[in-house]
Amino acid sequence: MKVLVVFYSLYGHIRQMADAVAEGARQVPAAEVEVKRVPETMSADLIGQMGAAEAQKSMADIPVVTHDDLVAADAIIFGTPTRFGNMIAQMRNFLDSTGPLWSSGALVGKVGSVFTSSATQHGGQESTILSFHTTLLHHGMVIAGLPYAFAGQMTLDEISGGSPYGASTITGGDGSRMPSKNELDGARFQGQYVAGIAGKLAAR
Repeated sequence: MKVLVVFYSLYGHIRQMADAVAEGARQVPAAEVEVKRVPETMSADLIGQMGAAEAQKSMADIPVVTHDDLVAADAIIFGTPTRFGNMIAQMRNFLDSTGPLWSSGALVGKVGSVFTSSATQHGGQESTILSFHTTLLHHGMVIAGLPYAFAGQMTLDEISGGSPYGASTITGGDGSRMPSKNELDGARFQGQYVAGIAGKLAAR
């Protein structure tokens, strides 16, 4: 049973969340978990101007996802930063390239799930995930979120991301806040939850 974590991360926040999601998925027996990234569409010069060169360099060893990777997976968990309440352009560009998979029904019946980040508590965490679900539904995927069984999303003791739609992290306006323990715990829970569902479907 194969679980694929596909992400885009500019400054490393979503990369940390992706690693936690993968860690959770690996807790499910027989789960084979891969972490891959979508192609970059910005130039190296622009990435440097945005102060993300070092973060991007640290992710250079992560393989770029292909359509074949999506087809081979039983579950696909997508991670994207929020941009104006929606997924980032690099993720949208990759998803827009999957038309041939849609026309052949290659992703029908696979489990799909999403996690995200935003600069502020109300910066679009929920709308990003919900709007992402539209694409997954067009592909015929079975959507899984982050159930309230993960009680950490209900905490009032700290500022924290997380909703029933999926795990999330809050980065701060300057990007200085990295994922908290609670947010990473939510990501691990989501990974394990999605892998568990995929395993049950695969066993039918």
